[in-house]
Amino acid sequence: MLALSAPAAALVLLLLVTPICLWVIYTDLKYMKIRNSAVLALVAVFAVAGVLVLPIDVWLWRWPHLVVILAIGIMLNVIAHFGAGDAKFAAAAAPFFSSSPDSIRLTVMLLAGLTLAAFAAHRLLRAIPAMRALAPDWVSWRRRDFPFGLGLAGTLWAYLALVAALG
Repeated sequence: MLALSAPAAALVLLLLVTPICLWVIYTDLKYMKIRNSAVLALVAVFAVAGVLVLPIDVWLWRWPHLVVILAIGIMLNVIAHFGAGDAKFAAAAAPFFSSSPDSIRLTVMLLAGLTLAAFAAHRLLRAIPAMRALAPDWVSWRRRDFPFGLGLAGTLWAYLALVAALG
């Protein structure tokens, strides 16, 4: 166990989750689906790299985040039509976040801000025929619901980037 500083650990995790976040954004835009393989890849990154870069007690105490967020996501899926892939991705991402009050505030602000920005950008871009023509087969252009993977993946990426940069 390396038990790196919080910024160094966040940087390592950021580098490892970046391709997964990009994959989630692409598949959610194109198919309106977050693949189980992306969710499992995210869990694998935390399981393997997390134990190497975080103190063992921190790594162990973050696993319940996955269970709690998955339970909330399943409830939201049943009562509010929250996407199952979104629920699974949010749960897989949860262990990457600290549960300190400051971290929770940061996470909520990032999720709200990035989701609103992604929603506005998606709706604006899909209204422009030239943009739609660049990716005419994207399911998200035709659906009323929003590919929430943009906000979720963006939040995970931005959170790790901020922790890496600011400590």
